[in-house]
Amino acid sequence: MNIKPIKTRKIYEEISDSLIEMLKSGKLQPGDKLDSVEQLAKSYDVSRSAIREALSGLRAMGIVEMRQGEGTYIKEFDASRFSLPVATALIMKRDDIRELSEVRKILEVGSAALAAENHLESELEPIRQALQDMKDAKGRGDVGEKADFDFHLAIAKASHNKMLINLMGSVSDIMVESMRETRRLILYSEERSKQLFSEHELIYNAIKSGNSEGARQAMLNHLVRVDQVISEYIN
Repeated sequence: MNIKPIKTRKIYEEISDSLIEMLKSGKLQPGDKLDSVEQLAKSYDVSRSAIREALSGLRAMGIVEMRQGEGTYIKEFDASRFSLPVATALIMKRDDIRELSEVRKILEVGSAALAAENHLESELEPIRQALQDMKDAKGRGDVGEKADFDFHLAIAKASHNKMLINLMGSVSDIMVESMRETRRLILYSEERSKQLFSEHELIYNAIKSGNSEGARQAMLNHLVRVDQVISEYIN
């Protein structure tokens, strides 16, 4: 029996996740000053070195800044910066998530239609392979997440619009994180997992058949469904 070993999470990772959750929930806001290392160590009942490691990691992600002689502060999040570390997407506000959804509709609905019109036969294979990888993932989140993004990026490439491809690349980190969160929610049930695959399959079939309007509508339906899932989660 092939069993993957269970990885034990380090204490500083648990602390980092706790602080990020406080940001997501609004308990911490950009500009807020964190408690001192000593106070945080007491609050979490851990060593000061674990707190320092957690803060160093958050600083590397661009989430906090350490001001000499003043303390550690939550940094402002600027959604207008497209080149963001994946971890930064974890603290997006609701309005930022809504705006990302709008950007995806603008880019990807048109991308699917163009791919149906402009694709080469050879460009169908990466889309089909990503679709197959999604099917084969069978609940393995990391595999499914990568396949999901590969699917959407392959469609953009098949559009033959270089500017569109570059724009997709610009928001790729945030898109990957958004897909990760959405798939985690959808994959809680087998029925929803099958529905997600079915939505992607409809997009692929429309592109393959050269049906630009069908591809446009299938992509829009998929992204609207993603909106519904995320809306249930953040409300």
